Amino acid sequence: MTDKGKRAKVDEEEGSEPIDTELVDSIQKLQEVQDELEKVNEEASDKVLEVEQKYNEVRRPIYSKRNEIIQGIPDFWLTAFLSHPALCELLNEEDQQVFKYLQSLDVEDFKDVKSGYSIIFTFKQNPYFEDNQLVKVYRFSDDGTTSVSGTQPRWKDGMDFTNGVVEKAGNKRPPSDESFFKWFTDTDNKDSMAHDEIADIIKEDLWPNPLKYFNNEGDDDDDEFEDEDAEDDDNDDDDQGNGADEDGEEEPDEEEDDEDE
Repeated sequence: MTDKGKRAKVDEEEGSEPIDTELVDSIQKLQEVQDELEKVNEEASDKVLEVEQKYNEVRRPIYSKRNEIIQGIPDFWLTAFLSHPALCELLNEEDQQVFKYLQSLDVEDFKDVKSGYSIIFTFKQNPYFEDNQLVKVYRFSDDGTTSVSGTQPRWKDGMDFTNGVVEKAGNKRPPSDESFFKWFTDTDNKDSMAHDEIADIIKEDLWPNPLKYFNNEGDDDDDEFEDEDAEDDDNDDDDQGNGADEDGEEEPDEEEDDEDE
């Protein structure tokens, strides 16, 4: 029995398909080329970061000039937030009163832009909290994780919107909705697949051009698409109506033709 088993195993190995050495060589060469591309991509990424860091320095004085102008426009950031289709839902009535004291909003990348950034809200002296600035910081690690830290507002007596009670005119009452200011203290660690949507919207959408939302131009593109769709629907209705007229057109009656003759 043992000899038959060994003989069967040898026969099975001898009967296996031969290795395609040309295919193996091609795959190995392809891997070498792919490794070369990866090396070039890494170099390109480093160059892109260098350019981004350079232009961050170029943008900085322009952003400062923009902030100086914005400070002379009443309720600029409040209006921009309320005109933004996503951010407008985050401010309750009490938050809107605080935002009237918002002097500037800044987004600052770290010197190594891939390592993180800060979102900085600067307020004028106000009756709500002691802080001049509220900051949210995002730090990105090489292992793909994100650590988040934020300023805990030092609320004045009876003004803490985030604890669910607001004191006004000597009476305590619940705020209308959850306060935006809870976002500053929401610092749960985010894994590599998670995103802070509010931070992304502020950094990538609102911050580059807040004037667009202050002027309430954010939905212009959507309106154009809606107008085009409406025109297409009208044209389709007209075409269907014309088609119905053509299909429903009756031939002249033979008797009428005879009477004319």
